[in-house]
Amino acid sequence: MKKEILRMDRVTYMKQGAVKLKNFNMAIYEGEIVGLVPMNNQGLDVLLQLLQKNLPLFHGYVYYRGQMVNSWGKPRQEWNRISIIRNESILVENMTVAENVFLLRRGFKKWLVHKKVLNRQLTPFLEEIDAEISADAYVAKLTKFEKIVVELLKAVVAGHYLIVFYDISTFISDKERSYLYKVMQYYAAKGFSFLYITSHYEETEPICGRTIMFSNGRIVKYLYPVNAKLDARYLCQKAGFEKKVREQADKHGKEGKTREVFALENLFTSRIRGLSFTVGEGECLILQDLDNKILGELAWVLSGEKKPEFGSMHLDGEEVRFQYDRRIAVLQEFPAEKMVFSHMSYLDNLCFTLDHRLQGVWRSRRMRESIYRECGMFEDSEVFPYSVETLTQKQKYDLVYGRIFLQNPRVVFCMQPFNGAETSLRIHICELLEKLLDRGIAVVILAISLADSLALADRLIKIRHGKNYIEYNREDFEGLPDSVPWKSL
Repeated sequence: MKKEILRMDRVTYMKQGAVKLKNFNMAIYEGEIVGLVPMNNQGLDVLLQLLQKNLPLFHGYVYYRGQMVNSWGKPRQEWNRISIIRNESILVENMTVAENVFLLRRGFKKWLVHKKVLNRQLTPFLEEIDAEISADAYVAKLTKFEKIVVELLKAVVAGHYLIVFYDISTFISDKERSYLYKVMQYYAAKGFSFLYITSHYEETEPICGRTIMFSNGRIVKYLYPVNAKLDARYLCQKAGFEKKVREQADKHGKEGKTREVFALENLFTSRIRGLSFTVGEGECLILQDLDNKILGELAWVLSGEKKPEFGSMHLDGEEVRFQYDRRIAVLQEFPAEKMVFSHMSYLDNLCFTLDHRLQGVWRSRRMRESIYRECGMFEDSEVFPYSVETLTQKQKYDLVYGRIFLQNPRVVFCMQPFNGAETSLRIHICELLEKLLDRGIAVVILAISLADSLALADRLIKIRHGKNYIEYNREDFEGLPDSVPWKSL
């Protein structure tokens, strides 16, 4: 008989008068790896909160490891031994791996701490999963993926028998994901259970025994690898991507090879060792970092924030210096948070990267109308008078991409543009990128995981050890692994 790790029975949760979850039922069993694919994020944050903390329920019951931990009649407001691992690490940067694993857990009461003892206790845990991490290494020195492994070990040592991975596939490489899958299977055999949350069903197939399709705060379908039949709404969203991909493919097929606008030759930095690539007008190129080590450094070099050791860069055939150049735009990861300035007006945000400030913009009707015409890519230009703090996530993306649209660079480098976005927003980002491509602007997507990026790509260059590893043209995409989302298109 299967042993239950978690059961949520007819859970209804309300927040500020709005129903977030209604009659929600979910069960996870010992040693099970369950996938969860959200079609939208409605109710997802509340679900994650309820897993860890027993918030007051409007109705229903929550059971963890055979005991009722929460109910509508007797809310306990206590924390459950469930870990959630996501993009933002909860580890303390200026402490060692062993200190994070052993000291920062509930129930630890020792006054004197011997570091050598802690290191010795952690070593068997590291060895049994073949983790190449030193117990006395400081967390600040670890890569993002190594921090994920440490958080996983921390959960195992603390006896958290349900571990949730939330949207981590966008910032770990294929090699790292394969290793993580093996570690998950190892601990599943020891009785630990996992909930793997991702935006793509393809990622759950190799590892999950079943996958939950989640929409509007409820489970709409369970999928099993043997007879998986995707929900019509998910297929509809996939069809939207398929249409865009085919339109893009037909367009480039008719136009043929485009004129080269940007070239990087033999670039050397502390981590980049001889990287070279070119991109043409209106072309979408993906640079996939297989080691998850160079993308940040590459973005710094391209934006002029860091000088390379060696290399050259050309724009429209002319050699240019490695410095800030408005013909080159860099879109940061999570642009709605990092590239929107709350102390500035909407229009000032929009015009931030123009060559000069627009004098008398509020006195000149002609100038305002010109900006509105330039921003024809927006669906709701009535947001102009409002504070940027009141904008929705979608409107903030419109603002950032509108700034690039006005800047009109020759090439745009996008750091993981789909990271952290729900499905509907990913489709909208795809549309915004398509508008830049239609204008003849070259788009280079800097990615760790291919995820949605493949939907618009004309070429893919895989990078290993800081240099070119292998290159794919669109017609070669069928040679990519089956787990790559949209590969079939």
